[in-house]
Amino acid sequence: MKQQLNLFFLALGFFSRIPMPAWIDYSAENLNRASRYFTLVGWLLGGLVALVFLAADYLFSNSISLWLAMVFSLLLTGAFHEDGLADTADGFGGAFVREKKISIMKDSRIGTYGAAALVMALLGKYLLLIENTQIALGIFIAYALSRAVAASLVFDMRYVADDDGSKSKPLANNQSKTDLVILLATCLPIFFLLHWQKAILIIATLIVVRYAAKSYFQKQIGGYTGDCLGAAQQISEMVIYAVLLIHLGQLNITW
Repeated sequence: MKQQLNLFFLALGFFSRIPMPAWIDYSAENLNRASRYFTLVGWLLGGLVALVFLAADYLFSNSISLWLAMVFSLLLTGAFHEDGLADTADGFGGAFVREKKISIMKDSRIGTYGAAALVMALLGKYLLLIENTQIALGIFIAYALSRAVAASLVFDMRYVADDDGSKSKPLANNQSKTDLVILLATCLPIFFLLHWQKAILIIATLIVVRYAAKSYFQKQIGGYTGDCLGAAQQISEMVIYAVLLIHLGQLNITW
């Protein structure tokens, strides 16, 4: 149990700025195994952001409360995934050669492609959520499942960035089937939170998004980098918000 707690806190520390206990044992091998808890950490982070929204909603309008929750999210995660999205957009948009794309992605400066992607992503999340009648629930679900999509890419893709300082490099090792089973099994609470039709629609859509992201990354650089995982998470999060807005009755879906 202590070892599993150690792995969970490593996953939490990887994805957030929450201080970790002093007894945590960090190693590349442990962080590699900690990927099994990335979905679970998503539930926790999503729950914290949702609580901030609900608390603010007692004092402010939905729009202001959502903005405050988004600011809190950026502080909570250190804009970890947003940075990955911006770097990926800069790399893929700013070069044609694989090595040059990866080099641009390592640059800490943000370019036109990255700035545009970041602005549109933040604006897109805001608009998709503000139209939702259950904003807190949407945040709670999207934070978990989007991280599951991003983390799952590690299991069947090749890490291509040759950078010893990369925070994501320890995840490049081969993951075990147990890690993958736990990662996916912790997505199942969605069936207790949504009608089963909407839950299945979200999962099916995310499978398509994952396939598209994998194919795109493979075509662009022949594998993935940590920035690619951040981009996959951000895109998956927005897709979940969009699917939550779909009214199944209007589509005449009867299963």
